[in-house]
Amino acid sequence: LASATLVRFAPGYGVTEREVDPRWSANSIEALRQKHALHQGLPSFYFHYLSALAHGDLGESDSLKRPVRELLRQRFPVTGNSVIRGLGVAWLAAALLASLGLVIRGWFFKASATAFNSFLLSLPSAVVAMLAVHLRAPVFFAIAIVVFPRLYSYIRNLLVRAYDQPHVLAARARGLGSGAILFRHVLPLAAPPLLALLGVSFAISFGAAIPIEALCDSPGLGQLAWHAVLSRDLPLIVNVTLILSL
Repeated sequence: LASATLVRFAPGYGVTEREVDPRWSANSIEALRQKHALHQGLPSFYFHYLSALAHGDLGESDSLKRPVRELLRQRFPVTGNSVIRGLGVAWLAAALLASLGLVIRGWFFKASATAFNSFLLSLPSAVVAMLAVHLRAPVFFAIAIVVFPRLYSYIRNLLVRAYDQPHVLAARARGLGSGAILFRHVLPLAAPPLLALLGVSFAISFGAAIPIEALCDSPGLGQLAWHAVLSRDLPLIVNVTLILSL
């Protein structure tokens, strides 16, 4: 509903080039204006949208002239595949680097990893997408670059905190190997917050996928959202926002 309000009050909303197209008949233009009139009043739009949503009807795209449900069904698998693969790469890289930091506890490795992580964290998603286009990198790799620095810092802090617990120190004093300590003592202790981080990382990945897919021209929800914003397609914008915020 907040997205609908922002689009409704955006400059140029309700104005379309089709109204001045000489190929359109007077009846077609009048029907177009009547359809736009349903979206002019926010209370009216909210009522019609929520009533239809309660019956599973997501409406029709104003710009593409197709059911929104059909558009989402076609685009979601592309975005979902990119997000899952990107998350897998980001989690694997973050976990490996954080685990390596437990073995190499020197200041040089920590400073280098922190500097590299801070550099990636400072890159906006749009910049990463432009680099992916220039390097012809896949979309999931760009998503992994965006998500990785947000995972690494948190995972590293969790593992270091668990590694410094008294029972872990006792296991190290008994001569237990690094691998056994990691899998038997450190990971079980850090598992609950890591599972919570997994859920949060999905939200981060879908948010990053919007500008990346739009700039990389990937036929997913990001490209669809970009088209909806440019065309001020209110039904499509609201439903894409709803899907991405779930």
